[in-house]
Amino acid sequence: MSKASGLKTIDFFCSIGGMTEGFENAGIKVVAGVDLDPNCKETYEKNHPKSKFILKDIKKLKSSYFIENMNIKKNDDGLIMIGCSPCQHWTNINTEKKKSEPSKNLLIDFTRFVRYYKPGYIVIENVPGIEHNPEDSGLKNFIAFLNKNNYKYAKTILNMSEYGVPQKRVRFVLLATRNNNLIFLPNKAKEVKILSDVIKELPVIRAGSRNNKHKLHHSQKLSENNKKRLKLTPKNGGTRIAWKDNPELQIEAYKDRDNMFKDVYGRMKWNKPAPTITTKFNSISNGRFGHPTQMRAISLLEGALLQTFKESYSFLGKSDSDIAKHIGNAVPPFFAEQLAKRIKSHYCQL
Repeated sequence: MSKASGLKTIDFFCSIGGMTEGFENAGIKVVAGVDLDPNCKETYEKNHPKSKFILKDIKKLKSSYFIENMNIKKNDDGLIMIGCSPCQHWTNINTEKKKSEPSKNLLIDFTRFVRYYKPGYIVIENVPGIEHNPEDSGLKNFIAFLNKNNYKYAKTILNMSEYGVPQKRVRFVLLATRNNNLIFLPNKAKEVKILSDVIKELPVIRAGSRNNKHKLHHSQKLSENNKKRLKLTPKNGGTRIAWKDNPELQIEAYKDRDNMFKDVYGRMKWNKPAPTITTKFNSISNGRFGHPTQMRAISLLEGALLQTFKESYSFLGKSDSDIAKHIGNAVPPFFAEQLAKRIKSHYCQL
């Protein structure tokens, strides 16, 4: 039995399992995923039958839960705790801050478990705003905990397009360990993946239709005006500027504001990484989510592939909007796998 078999992971705020998928792909056992969203449960359990899905608000979960129910021990060098808390409050995207207020400092709740168990490894992935607002987000106190307890850590704000993920996804990432040597973040990829590497060979579909072979290859319907807008938007990277002077199609909020939310209603470019896949990537009115050449927004499958999920991954949301939300909120499994491999290599050298 290899030493890596001693590694075990608890994935807090697991959603539908992007981090879990990456760690399992790297050969690391994930014993549990914790999330309070019941809509994630079926998808997580379908794809990760060996991991226990704990449907619980972390604020109401006892620190001793994993000792009492899962034979997890304190001060285990092989224990990995992942904390990718919901990031809506700290994102640069225009969101309702009051609505996301309850989740703004979930890092503080995660710290309670880290302090209690003192795991061998800790992983955090979040939007850059968590570092830009360190006191309110809880990051300042978390770093103070790491320093006080002799954890070595590497942290940075990075663009995942430089690490093999085919989208411009800027995130704060931290890897920490209390085991001997320093730990480092993954190396950048030698080549940047672009849109055409990932979705160009998929079957052509129309807006509102679904491909029989690829059930997730489904694109949202378009209103008549949005059909006209997309038709006038130049292929392979065009923007709404193309129809800004059309009184029938121009949107009131954007009149004389060409630089406001420039990507909205735009088309993606074949030779570039995709823009950040958000929770509403299946709608052209929510970003640069128009297909480069076809008359539609990108499909659910295309969004999942750009997030580096395998085509075989099952998404069991009740609606397209549920599935899009789950895909957009996920940590890209390919990036998670690189973090996992870095931990695995470090642990096996102890």
